[in-house]
This record gives sequence, structure tokens and C-alpha cells, in this order.
Amino acid sequence: MRIGIVNDLAGIADLLRRIVGGDPLNRVVWVARNGAEAVDLCAQDTPDLILMDIVMPVMDGVESTRRIMAASPCAILIVTGSMQIGSSPIFEAMGHGALDAVDTPLLGSGALETRAAPLLAKIATISRLVADKRRRVAGSRARPSPSPHDRLIAIGASAGGPSALATILSGLPADFPAAIVVVQHVDRQFADGMAAWLNDCTPLAVRVAKEGDRAVVGEVLLAGTSDHLTLKTADRVGYTADPVDYVYRPSVDVFFQSACRLWRGDVVGVLLTGMGRDGALGLKALRDRGHYTIAQDEATSAVYGMPKAAATINAAVDILPAGSIAAKLKEVVAS
Repeated sequence: MRIGIVNDLAGIADLLRRIVGGDPLNRVVWVARNGAEAVDLCAQDTPDLILMDIVMPVMDGVESTRRIMAASPCAILIVTGSMQIGSSPIFEAMGHGALDAVDTPLLGSGALETRAAPLLAKIATISRLVADKRRRVAGSRARPSPSPHDRLIAIGASAGGPSALATILSGLPADFPAAIVVVQHVDRQFADGMAAWLNDCTPLAVRVAKEGDRAVVGEVLLAGTSDHLTLKTADRVGYTADPVDYVYRPSVDVFFQSACRLWRGDVVGVLLTGMGRDGALGLKALRDRGHYTIAQDEATSAVYGMPKAAATINAAVDILPAGSIAAKLKEVVAS
């Protein structure tokens, strides 16, 4: 995979180059010392993946991610040793289309290969996603009412999801009469930060789901590990490693399918921006069972992959901009 590195510290940039170069399938095509330089280099030679720092002079990782995704979109992985600044900038960058985030494997004790393992795992996952997207592009030529407390809003998202989720959740009132469960592709180490960030965006209580938690009205449960979040009973969630061969972790499809099987009342399925096709089949299963489903539209999606896959198989009853989804949810639960 062709990779660009964006980091203002020469030592860290060199370390990342060594780590990436250790895999013969990867090649560093350029190194930028700041965000502005990265935007220019990406326009000249768009790589498959950019390893993007957050805190940099001239232009930070949030703004450079926004500009790259607008002009020369490609996969972006936030690689930062600046977690002390808080999670908000990381999720802002993810809101502009960055796929995920991981700590920089800083120099220190332990073998480099051990410290580099989380980063290499992220790169390998994104490599599979990029390859999957290319395959789909190459082959794309083929064409009784429950009470309100029985309603579940099941939301799936990936790249660009944090921003879309903040838009939707901020539009829902504190007395919104449905339980909400969110499956967002995010590394477990950032899940707590994302829940806290989203909690500040909405009057609803947002927290990371724990094994055995009940999905209840007024609360938003967020998937918190790389294992799949699923309904274990009619209203209690839990985690499972199976299916182990899924590229997408935690999988939106796994949760949607479990909601289709086990939830006792109405489900509203919402599939938001993201690379790949995770969630499309699960959304279709929900629609086929008579549940209401929404896919985010192309214009407001940072990456129009997952909702496009859903639209292609007619999985969505409605295709809506992110800014209209909260109003539609309020309308649906009031009916």
C-alpha cells in the first residue's frame, strides 16, 4: 500500500517510515512536515493511506484532514502521541473523514515490533478496506404497534461518523422515547473519549456499553471494543468475538442482525457515512422485517461507502442528509 506520513517531528516521521517499510507490501511515497505541505503533496500524488498527526505547526491534523477529504480524498489514520490534548481534535478529524486513530509507537522500552503492532494492525485493516473498495468499484456495473419504550434506534457509522452522530444526537430531546445503540468503527482506547465528547453534544446520556447492559429510553449506548456489540437477549447487550473473520470490527451488521432477531418491538435502523459496506445487509434485514430504515445521503457523507451499499440493495426506506435525520427520528417515534 502507498502511504504518506504527516508529522512535524523528524524522529517520529523516521520511526514511522521504518515501521511502514518493514512490510514489503507497504511503501512510503512522501513525508510532510506539516498539514499545509500534506495537502499540497496529496493533491500531487494521492496515496492509499495517510498517517496523520494532530498537533502540527502551520496547519493541524484536523484542518488538513478536512482539506484532503474535500479535494483529494483517501484513507487517513490519525497517528498521534498527543492524547494529553484531549479527544475532541481526534474526533473532529474523524468527523471530516479520518478512519481511525492510534497512539504513536514512541521510542522506549520493548521491541519495536511489539510497540508497532497496534499501528501495523490498523494499516492492515485499512489495506483490506481499500482493496475491498477497489473490487467493488471494478465490479459495480451490475445493478400491532409497540409502546414507545419498545422502540430501538440502531445506528451504524464509520469514517466521518462522529460528526454525523453529533449532528443527530444534538437534535434529539432529553425525553426522546426510544433506546439508542450506536456501533461506530473506533479503536477501544478512544471509545471512552468519544462517548464523553458525544455526551456533551446531546441532552441524552451517552456511555460505552458494558456486558449485560440494558438498552433503555433516554440513554445512548456506544460499542466500546473491537469485539462485536450484539443483543444477547431481548433488551440486553454484550460482546462477542464471532465472527472472527470480519474486517469491520465492531460490525454494524452483527448488531443490526441481532436487533432483527431479538428486539421485542419496533427498530429504526440508521446507517451513516463510512468506507466499505458494513451495515448494508443488516439494514436490509431490518427493512425486510418491516422496520423503518434510513441511510445518510451522499452529499453529507464524508465517505459514501456504507450508505451507498445500503441504497444499492434498497435497504433504506429513506435516504436523508445528516441534518434531517434527528427530525425524522422524532417524527417516527411519535407516530
